[in-house]
Amino acid sequence: MTLLPPTQLRKVTEQPAFPTPSARLAELINRFQPSPETVVLFLAMLIGGGTGMGIVTFHYLIQLIHQLMLENLMGQIGVWGAWTLACVPTLGGLIVGLMRWRTQDFGPGLSSLIAVSQGKEVSRPLRPVTKMLAASVSLGSGASLGPEGPSVEIGANFGMLLSVILNVSQERLRLLLGAGAAAGLAAGFNAPIAGVFFALEVVMGTTSFATSAVSVVLLAAVVAALIAQIGLGAQPAFALPVYQVRSPLELPLYLGLGIGASLVSLTYTELIRLAKACFAGKVPGFEFLGRIPQPIHPIIGGVIVGVVALCFPQILGVGYETVEAMLQDVQFSLLLLVELLVLKLLMTAISTGSGFIGGLFAPAMFLGASFGSAYAHILAVLFPGISEYMAAPPAYAMVGMAAVLAGSVRAPLTAILMLFELTRDYRIVLPLMAAVGLSVWLVERLKPTFNSNSNLQQIGLAELKDEQVEIVQQILVEDAMQSCPKKLLATLGVLEAAVEMTRDRIRSALVIDENEQLVGIVSLEDINRVLSLWESYSNSSTEIQPNLSSQTLVDICTTEILYAWEDEPLSEALDRMALRGLHQLPVVARDKPDRILGLLEKEQIALTCNLAVTRKALRHHLPLLPSTDIVISH
Repeated sequence: MTLLPPTQLRKVTEQPAFPTPSARLAELINRFQPSPETVVLFLAMLIGGGTGMGIVTFHYLIQLIHQLMLENLMGQIGVWGAWTLACVPTLGGLIVGLMRWRTQDFGPGLSSLIAVSQGKEVSRPLRPVTKMLAASVSLGSGASLGPEGPSVEIGANFGMLLSVILNVSQERLRLLLGAGAAAGLAAGFNAPIAGVFFALEVVMGTTSFATSAVSVVLLAAVVAALIAQIGLGAQPAFALPVYQVRSPLELPLYLGLGIGASLVSLTYTELIRLAKACFAGKVPGFEFLGRIPQPIHPIIGGVIVGVVALCFPQILGVGYETVEAMLQDVQFSLLLLVELLVLKLLMTAISTGSGFIGGLFAPAMFLGASFGSAYAHILAVLFPGISEYMAAPPAYAMVGMAAVLAGSVRAPLTAILMLFELTRDYRIVLPLMAAVGLSVWLVERLKPTFNSNSNLQQIGLAELKDEQVEIVQQILVEDAMQSCPKKLLATLGVLEAAVEMTRDRIRSALVIDENEQLVGIVSLEDINRVLSLWESYSNSSTEIQPNLSSQTLVDICTTEILYAWEDEPLSEALDRMALRGLHQLPVVARDKPDRILGLLEKEQIALTCNLAVTRKALRHHLPLLPSTDIVISH
């Protein structure tokens, strides 16, 4: 028997004098041995309670820092002149910059946490307290961001923390992460229903809404919202006016609002992406920003926001007061509404790109309210007689808020339910659904979620980094295709074809004629569909039955098929497959489409791409590996 050294033996045998909270929680669960469902529901209540208390603390921190900076500090230096207002966001940028210099990383965001729950990213250290402090400073000092993003991340971090402590499965990890996100949004907006649908629609990405998942997420959202109401009050985020329906003919006007909201949403998301690229030095003309140390970026952003706030203080901070003024029909000129819309777009992008911490929900609603009010004013100017048939500008501001929010985060159900919870008025639902639905549909058409790189999700390569995607895009079809695919004669009977495909263990085969010319393609799904049809006819009581057993492959194969060419990039062929939801694609000669060169299948594409990425990484560690050996050979 091998003996351990005394020091290592002591490490094994000694128990900690004071068990950690995670050890005590695990010991408690082991002692009572509850069912898995009971454990998950208990954890949901724990996540809801912890998130609710975290949100209450977060909001009090924002108020405290806002009072210290915009009231106490400005009360001292404001006598020097109006220009001193620019010092407040600059000071906030300085504090956030110092925190970035000290911490380097504020921990993963919501998208990273979702990727970890799906097994697509390595987990980074969780720093929820540090991130909450940075967000409090950012929002309290006037950065053009919102509290909802950090609120959701507080809950998501809490769910992730419990998952790590208890070492749960990947499925339970996603469930607890969703429960935390739902609790964060429910407590931050006092909108528990919207929080639940946000978790199911965005975080968990499920369309089936399993009963077990809904119950866990519901419980976490209810507990968090209850604690937030106790700590922050039960009033909704906005005091909204009574909505009035003037005429059914208004609906086309709301459709026009949805079209405009989709353009605002796309501009919003693209400006944020561009601002991040500028501060990273990846945009021509802004390379110098990439050479500036990252902790200096928030100071630059604070200076810009502060200077703009000298003329337009409405863009400072969360902006709920300005939004509520628009919703209460406070008179804003059309010029001021357009100016606020443009400046809020720019300042939010700069705040995010420069490194301030905050969410994008509140700015999206500010943009939606500004655009909706401006849209109503423009209609009144262009068509003076239409005013008596349309609602007041606040109604269009309300619908605009939801339409821009839905287009920005691509979560239509969340946006509809959130505004419905805020208004508590059913009459707004019809125009709301019309504008939100059209806005999200247009955003998807103009900027699809699945582009050339995103189509890699369909073959399990969604976790590839940018440099790895470049490797994949260099692969040609001939590198991934099967050069000797299974071929079956068009005159072959369905039963004989089923026997051959079962024996060869293949999913699909090319159908050819006597001259070896391509006729179509047949899959196991096609054959199983025909066999099921035969079985249903044989079990039916109908006396006259068709002679199905005489069917051949030419009767059931797909003849209208797309093709791939061996010398084209694999990414282009993958786009073509995604267009029709195909799993395989025949490879033919460009000059003779009937001449078969091979077969392209999704499984082989995934294997080829993964091998290419792996071999590229191996060449970094093993320089002697041949540089040309990056794809699978056949």
